[in-house]
Amino acid sequence: MTHFQGTLLIAAGVFTLLIAVSALGAWLKLVRAEGSPHALIDNMNLRIQAWWAMTITIGLALLAGRIGVVVLFAFVSFTALREFLTIAPTRRGDHQSLVMAFFVALPFQYFLIGVEWHDFYEVFIPVYAFLFLPILSAVKSDTRNFMERTGTIQWGLMVTVFCISHIPALLNLHIPGHEHRNAFLIVFLVLIVQGADILHHICSRLFGKHQIAPQVSPSKTVEGFVGGIATAVILGALLSWMTPFSPGEAALVSLATTLMGFFGGLVLSAMKRDRGVKDWGGNIEGGGMLDRVASVCFAAPVYFHIVRHWWST
Repeated sequence: MTHFQGTLLIAAGVFTLLIAVSALGAWLKLVRAEGSPHALIDNMNLRIQAWWAMTITIGLALLAGRIGVVVLFAFVSFTALREFLTIAPTRRGDHQSLVMAFFVALPFQYFLIGVEWHDFYEVFIPVYAFLFLPILSAVKSDTRNFMERTGTIQWGLMVTVFCISHIPALLNLHIPGHEHRNAFLIVFLVLIVQGADILHHICSRLFGKHQIAPQVSPSKTVEGFVGGIATAVILGALLSWMTPFSPGEAALVSLATTLMGFFGGLVLSAMKRDRGVKDWGGNIEGGGMLDRVASVCFAAPVYFHIVRHWWST
C-alpha cells in the first residue's frame, strides 16, 4: 500500500466513523429524547460536532507539513493553558511567571521540537521551567497561597504544554522501515484516544449504570469504560498497518494509551470540580479546548515514550 493510498484509506475511515456516530447521536436525540432537550444526549452531540472540527483542523495541519503540525499544537497548548490558568488561584505577584509561561516557556518548547533538539525539549519544562518560574513569584514577596499558586502554574505548563507537545514530537522519531510516515503515528494516537472517548460516551449513554467516580465525573461509567477501551484495542489492532506495530503490539499500545487517556480525563475533571466549574471554557462546542484534549494530555507522553523506546533508533 502506497503512502497516498494509506492516507486516503485513513481519511475515508475517519469520516465514515464520524458520520456513523453523528447518525447515532441524531437517532438518540430523536428516539430517546423525542426531540426534547436532554442534557446527556445533547452533550454527546456537542462533542461529536467538536470532533468534526478537530478532525478537519488536524487534517489540514498534516497537509501543511511539519511546520503546520507544530504551529497547530502550539496553538492548542496556548488555548488550553489560558483556560487552565483562567480559573487558577493566581495573584498579582505571579504576573512575571505567567508572562514567562505563555510567551517564553510555551513557544520555546515548540521551537525545540521544531528544530529536533530532543535532549533539551524533554527536560526544559520539567526541570528548568519548574525551577525558574517559582523564583519569579518569590521575588515579588507575595507569600499568600504561594505553594498553591506556583504548583498550579507548574501543573498547567506540564499538562497543557509539555504533555501535548509530545504529539508533534512524534515527527522527530527515527523508526527503521517507517521513514516519512511519522504523521501516521499522530493519526493513530488521535484516532485511538478520541475513538475510545466517543465509544465511552456512547456506551455510557446506552448502557451505563455503574458510575466510576460520581463526585468527579458522573458521566463516566464502568460500562462506558469497558466499551471504550475494548473498542480502542480492536481499532488499534485493525489500524496496525499504519504503524510499525504488529496487530498484537498495536492492541497493547492502544490499551496502555487509552487507559492513560481515560484516567487523564478523570484527573482533569477532578481539577474542574475543585474549582467549581463544569467546563474549562466555552471556545468549542460543548466546552473548552482543554475539555476536548484532556484525554490526549495524559495519553500523548506515554504513547511517545513507548514508541521511542521500543521502535525508534
